[in-house]
Amino acid sequence: MLRSVLKEAAAMAFAGSLAISASALAGTITGTVTYDGKVPNLKPIAMDADPVCASKHKEPVPNQMLELGKSANTMGNIIVRVTSGLPAGKTYPPPKDPVVMDQNGCIYQPHVFGVQQGQTFRVLNSDGILHNVHALPKVNGQFNMAMPPNRKEAEHVFDKPEDPFPIKCDVHPWMTAFTMVSDNPFFSVTKEDGKFTISNLPAGTYEIEAWHEKLGKKTEKVTVGDSDTKTVDFKFTAPGGQ
Repeated sequence: MLRSVLKEAAAMAFAGSLAISASALAGTITGTVTYDGKVPNLKPIAMDADPVCASKHKEPVPNQMLELGKSANTMGNIIVRVTSGLPAGKTYPPPKDPVVMDQNGCIYQPHVFGVQQGQTFRVLNSDGILHNVHALPKVNGQFNMAMPPNRKEAEHVFDKPEDPFPIKCDVHPWMTAFTMVSDNPFFSVTKEDGKFTISNLPAGTYEIEAWHEKLGKKTEKVTVGDSDTKTVDFKFTAPGGQ
């Protein structure tokens, strides 16, 4: 009995050392996304059509279309992902933890996010008023979930990878979000500091894409080796080069 227990413990320790070794050899891509040019004068979100929504904010609510940092025009709400170069045929199990989007203050939070194929997408209704979640994918099936005041959460699972697509609220037309469904975990979404990190990549040459809801896509190629960290920066330019 003792011998079998020791064998099992040794096997588990060996498997753990292999996992640590593989992680140590993995490559990482980091970078910063910035905005170049004149910043447009985007009007704050107008919620006057629903006094309950308007009452949830003491200050004007910034337009979510262009989220810039306080210095160097760093950009938030940018999806950065690996679009080519991963080993062919390899599959990646979805995370057990859900991706959560909240309806809070009559806006979707977060405004831009990624979810892995097969991962649970959970929607909360912290507002406690009538909302609906109307997803508009082209590959996955569309859905429209009513969220009355007493429905505090709902769930959905996307079963196919898909480029970013919009989610909207038909009750409050200013409420929009964008999500991407990935068949792998190698993606990131920037905050206001514009920084992203994609970790645990096997050695190889990859195409990296940065996506913005209005300014489109930027792509770069980068080669990473074992235990390598490479930096790839992206710059989006104002329409017309202004």
